[in-house]
Amino acid sequence: ERLFVEQGYEGATIRKIADAVGLSSTALYMHFKDKAEILAEICETGFGKLARVTDEIEAEVQPAEVALRRKMRAYADFGFANPNAYRLIYLTRPGEAGSAEGVARRVGRGLYDRLRTTVEDMAKEGRLNRDPHTATQLIWAGVHGLVSLMLTKPYFDWDDRDDLIETMMNAVISDLTRE
Repeated sequence: ERLFVEQGYEGATIRKIADAVGLSSTALYMHFKDKAEILAEICETGFGKLARVTDEIEAEVQPAEVALRRKMRAYADFGFANPNAYRLIYLTRPGEAGSAEGVARRVGRGLYDRLRTTVEDMAKEGRLNRDPHTATQLIWAGVHGLVSLMLTKPYFDWDDRDDLIETMMNAVISDLTRE
């Protein structure tokens, strides 16, 4: 993860990756056919962690807004706990990740669809005052915006992270819902 983040897809060669994990290039090729497959595995593993958490949230009976807040928090917590995977998954320029990009899109779309389903549940409860599609995009953009800015601009004088996330969630949900 670190090599891909620091040196980009092109700069993270098989030799550098092998050296970083203490293997020979030949040994690495026994496990992965190319670096795109390595990056795809990183994306699958990273998204898998977040998917398991959202599965747990969805398995519980709770109001849709509670599930939505928990999913938003899980997304943010995932980003801060896995900054390299987050950068690779969400902050890699299109085309830069080679064939691994398809994995990120596929699995990332699954997570987005889970978020959208929860927003649609809020609409079914009569709580949403916007189109669920638009609301989902705004919610995702809000959480992603905070996480990506805080990860890529660590030198900025950020206020308390948890307070920023909670306040952003309250603001977005408050604007998108009716009592």
